[in-house]
Amino acid sequence: MTAPLDTIMSADWAEALAPVEPKIREMGDFLRREHAEGQRTLPRSEDIFRAFKEPFQEVKVLIIGQDPYPTPGHAMGLSFSVRPDVRPLPKSLVNIYQELSSDLGIEPAEHGDLSAWSRQGVMLMNRCLTVRAGDSASHRGKGWEEVTDAAIRALGERSKPLVAILWGRDARTAGQLLGPDVPKLESVHPSPLSAHRGFFGSRPFSRANEALESLGIDPVDWRLT
Repeated sequence: MTAPLDTIMSADWAEALAPVEPKIREMGDFLRREHAEGQRTLPRSEDIFRAFKEPFQEVKVLIIGQDPYPTPGHAMGLSFSVRPDVRPLPKSLVNIYQELSSDLGIEPAEHGDLSAWSRQGVMLMNRCLTVRAGDSASHRGKGWEEVTDAAIRALGERSKPLVAILWGRDARTAGQLLGPDVPKLESVHPSPLSAHRGFFGSRPFSRANEALESLGIDPVDWRLT
């Protein structure tokens, strides 16, 4: 990553992340070493900062994921989202759609592309922005957390309020960086391993909209079709 930050993310995100620009450059070097060693990394380079393409000041809901999907062709730079042609959908995303239907009566989309949420100010950000193909969590602890922690703190320090949806222990821990004044909607992760222990029935979508409206912010249209 040698290009200026404002060419790989929105200008206001580039300004917000300026303090960690050296770390972003280090991560570019790290990925080049991975590739030199024959490793394939995901997502594509042009999608690594896709969650940061929408304006920093327009973020009204933050959803924190863990890592990009390690299956080639799935990861596209937004947490929990996959490319429109991916079939079958990841099981965590199927569970998200099931809860969306139960919560708001919205029929599950046939595709798994959550870009429509992103365009409305729902930031779908993974703690780690890359992963080795076929090797889940392989880039944890390599440096991305410093970048995404800075992003979370910057959102919490803005004058404009937002709401956080935090699924799973890692997301809940990271969400504390937002500070005490940001409404946080917490539950277990939508993974098949945990969804039946508190994700189903947690109503994150309607509760997020209720919290937004209480803050004087327009609710999200969660429909994807």
